[in-house]
Amino acid sequence: MRLSKLLITSVPVSAMLAAMPANAQQQSQQGSDRRVEVTPYIEVSQVLFAELSPGDDVLTFTQVAAGVDASAQGRNAGGSVSLRYERNIGYGNDDLDTDTVSGVARGYVAVVPNAVNFEAGALASRTTVDGSGASTLNPLVGQDAESRIYSAYAGPTVATKAGDLYINGGARVGYTRVETPTSVATDAGGDRLDVFNDSVSYQADLRVGTKAGEALPIGIGVGGRAYQEDISNLDQRVRDLNVRADVAVPLSSSLSLVGGVGYEDVEISARDALTDADGNPVVDDNGRFVTDPNSARQIAFDVDGIIWDAGVVWRPSSRTALEARVGRRYDSTTYYGSFAYAPSDRSVFAVNVYDGVQGFGGALNNSLAGLPTEFSASRNPLTGDFTGGVSGGDGAGFVSGVLGSVRSATFRSRGVNASFSRKIGPRYNFAVAGGYDRRKFLAAEGTVLGAANGLVDESYYVNTSFSGEIGRSSSFALNAYSNWFESEANAGQSVNALGASASYQRTIVPRLSARAAVAYDYLDSDISVDDISAASGLVGLRYDF
Repeated sequence: MRLSKLLITSVPVSAMLAAMPANAQQQSQQGSDRRVEVTPYIEVSQVLFAELSPGDDVLTFTQVAAGVDASAQGRNAGGSVSLRYERNIGYGNDDLDTDTVSGVARGYVAVVPNAVNFEAGALASRTTVDGSGASTLNPLVGQDAESRIYSAYAGPTVATKAGDLYINGGARVGYTRVETPTSVATDAGGDRLDVFNDSVSYQADLRVGTKAGEALPIGIGVGGRAYQEDISNLDQRVRDLNVRADVAVPLSSSLSLVGGVGYEDVEISARDALTDADGNPVVDDNGRFVTDPNSARQIAFDVDGIIWDAGVVWRPSSRTALEARVGRRYDSTTYYGSFAYAPSDRSVFAVNVYDGVQGFGGALNNSLAGLPTEFSASRNPLTGDFTGGVSGGDGAGFVSGVLGSVRSATFRSRGVNASFSRKIGPRYNFAVAGGYDRRKFLAAEGTVLGAANGLVDESYYVNTSFSGEIGRSSSFALNAYSNWFESEANAGQSVNALGASASYQRTIVPRLSARAAVAYDYLDSDISVDDISAASGLVGLRYDF
């Protein structure tokens, strides 16, 4: 395994200074071998769901699903997709009659080989929204407050050279939408939580520079970035413009000091909610505040001035890469960086530290764009839901941390995520991923969202999986997850969700296999009077075309 890039979610200047190409560009140069794997399938299963607490309901329903898992890798194009449509059919229980589309896709195509790529990605997922704002994957059967999340992005990237100058950049347009129940209350009879609706984000960046030891003994570069996210909730707008100059001073063949200085202008603004005759905010049929189009735009966050950072870049081999930086941004101290280590072709370990100002949609688009282009998606073996993680040759990636909270207000997000994946022998695969995310919300005082200004949401999450083959005709998968969320809103309410599952599949005849799975899920929420625990089981058939 060779490391293809460092994942930096803040000002990635070192990639330009070291002349490292973008992820998709590097993958397009890894060889001429073309690999295409496409597996469409249909499944029919019978599912039993047993509530263990606080009640004792036992439900059964039929699950019919169709999907495709595909991956194609070549010299000038590559990508992966996991898409699934599922229909649950209850017996006299309308709550169980549901239709769900879930999946994740990411890919690229070389428009100009070794210079310009076009990249795109998309995601569809289900979550459970708690009254505190927490969003938890793996929703329980028939549970209220289920939400659907959709996100997609597309745009070109550039990684090329003109003389001694290395040119890196790109542009991207993204869209994210959250579909929620008619209302989400913070407590019994409490205020509605304003859940994110949808947003469109735009991003463009360009960096030009030299590599140390070529034109000059040091690397120098200049660049700029423009970002805007338009959020439908109260017409919120995030705008971030910056320009900067950078330098890389090599201390040895593997270690460099790096730094940069520039100017940045960040502004977040919004309108207020429409009010009725009594002065109360008006909400629509989905429980969201209705924007007053005639209200003046009010500033929630406005910072401009000098930005800087300094740190080190260490690359002792093609299998190890470290970048760590500290500086000043958003009128406060900032930290970010990454570490990636591939001790062999069978193992990958990666850590990413991030810091950024954005809305829910922009954060999800950024996380989606950071996934590898060759992967296998992790799914709940009982519900078929995408669980937020993928694993592949470039290691594991996940969007679980971004999905931890779905408040509509913009925020500054700081955190860390880490992943480790290993192929054990010829038949087994292990992966673990986890992280911490801290969001400080930024809302205009005096508006209906003003109460959220300065509030902090924190979430911790971890996912593990172990899968493999048992002989030629059988396979198994073990999965476990734990998510913990706490909000300063509503007296520090917290949500803790955890669970585990096991599945087994055995080929009956070519293309036809039998499936069985069991799972346990537990949800502890301060919003609910009682904790919820449930067990479920599945038996069914699967046909691969």
